[in-house]
Amino acid sequence: MTGRIDVEKDGPGESPLAKDEYLLSLPQGLSIIFPVTLVYFLLMLDTSIVSTAAPEITSQFDSLLDVGWYGSAYQLGYAAVQPLTGRLYTHFNTKWVFLVFFGIFELGSVLCGAAQSSTMLIVGRAVAGLGASGVMNGALTILSACVPPHRQPLVMGLNISFGQLGVACGPLVGGAFTEKVSWRWCFYINLPVGGAVAILLLFLRIPGAGNQPPPRDVLRTAVRSLDLMGFCLVAPSVVMLMLALQWGGNQYAWDSSRVIALLVGCGATFLVFLTWEYTRGDEAMIPLPMLRRRIIWSAATTMFFMCGVLFCVNYYLPLYFQVVKNDSALMSGVHVLPTIIAQVGFALVAGSMVQRFGFYLPSIATGTALTTIAYGLFSTFGSSTAVRDWIGYQILFGAGCGMTSSMSFIAIPHQVPKPQIPTAMAIVVFFQFLGGAIFLSAAETIFSNTLRDQLTQTVPGVNVGAIIAAGARSVRQLVSGPQLADVLRAYSTAIDRVMAMGIALAAMAFVFCWGLGWRDIREKKPEEEERLRAGGSADRDVSAGEGRGESVEDLGDGREVVELELEPEPGPGGWKS
Repeated sequence: MTGRIDVEKDGPGESPLAKDEYLLSLPQGLSIIFPVTLVYFLLMLDTSIVSTAAPEITSQFDSLLDVGWYGSAYQLGYAAVQPLTGRLYTHFNTKWVFLVFFGIFELGSVLCGAAQSSTMLIVGRAVAGLGASGVMNGALTILSACVPPHRQPLVMGLNISFGQLGVACGPLVGGAFTEKVSWRWCFYINLPVGGAVAILLLFLRIPGAGNQPPPRDVLRTAVRSLDLMGFCLVAPSVVMLMLALQWGGNQYAWDSSRVIALLVGCGATFLVFLTWEYTRGDEAMIPLPMLRRRIIWSAATTMFFMCGVLFCVNYYLPLYFQVVKNDSALMSGVHVLPTIIAQVGFALVAGSMVQRFGFYLPSIATGTALTTIAYGLFSTFGSSTAVRDWIGYQILFGAGCGMTSSMSFIAIPHQVPKPQIPTAMAIVVFFQFLGGAIFLSAAETIFSNTLRDQLTQTVPGVNVGAIIAAGARSVRQLVSGPQLADVLRAYSTAIDRVMAMGIALAAMAFVFCWGLGWRDIREKKPEEEERLRAGGSADRDVSAGEGRGESVEDLGDGREVVELELEPEPGPGGWKS
């Protein structure tokens, strides 16, 4: 089988690597990396800042059963739009697509800050998630275009570490705003910082992912070029799944007609979506041949489980400190500092080690193993857990997450052709935040059902409905004495069940991360790079195959068509990844 790929010709003595280094030259390179990293920090801060504010919000709106939606709505909007963002960045100017999505994120922040009801807050979170979906993919695409491959581990590690800093600082910042000012400033804070960043980005030249067609040509054929039909199929499928997970066991029984209809509708719509994507081939929003590549499905599934791992801790660890340990919103944020410090520190160390030694698999495998152990320790939390224990467990968890968080995004640019990077990143980020949304909803279901059952069984005579409706921060105002101890034990048991689910998620991430492969991503020596360009012993990766022989046709306009013979590989997938 023969494959053809249209590539840019290099000038005399110039390689693609040299072009990337030019993009990283001072001061332009750093002037791009700084605001993109700051935006990434804001986005990830927004994923967890609600966690310490949630008890106060649920008490103000009498909406404890909505607490899962404050996180899930953000993830829902994020996951529903994420597949489309890859097509948008492929076909339109990177900077303007990035800024439009950032504007949508800021609009969602305004709606959340001004919310007068729990429903309005949930809608605002969903809008913010829609914007964040495009900003996240754009940030990763911009960095992969600006930074040469051998520098990406450190830069990506720095970017992801700031993201982890945002996730980890969310409870602390949210607690400070909730206690000292108002929980509404958890969202308003995005406006001044985001506005300054947007103004800075307006005056910078941001590189794209490759040759892009004129916008008019894309708009004339938008339905086909952007695969809008595929988007119209996958988005409602995700929404129905999320509604089923959120309602099942809470508002409605799992065997109720509403929940069953949502699950059936989700499955049927998703099957139609897969059929449509199959007929679209390489023009699909999520090209199925790309999903068959080991690097793609391994990175996607690993991040699918790891995002659930991270978000469950970010929401339920502060809840444990506030309810069981009687911390204020601010102090619960202070008490998760061990996680913050360990995550940031180990993310930077892991990125530096990968850049130095060239292999990312040892970092992600070790990180997922440590995270699994940490979740097992978290599941033993109770009202008498010692300070040294919960500090040590958090350090172990933070180290594992820090070593894992950026590795999938480091692996993608080194094994995927540059024009396909936005789509590949979109696929991985889609599965990442879909996992966060699904498992956060599942955690809320486990927590709510366990809490209700425990209160009914262990605290006879107590008004279970009143305790749940009062919100987490109001428990001590309703019960006292021996009853309070039983209620706190019920809360602790419910949180432990959530952590037990996290053990399985982290273990699955450990299993799937091995598919990323053992690959040296350090800068190639000149003679090795020349051998690669000449079609030597090293394989050339094209779409879903590898080059075994090649011929080059000069198109005369600065481009070449490289014709490669593709060799089938026995086993699942048909072609080598």
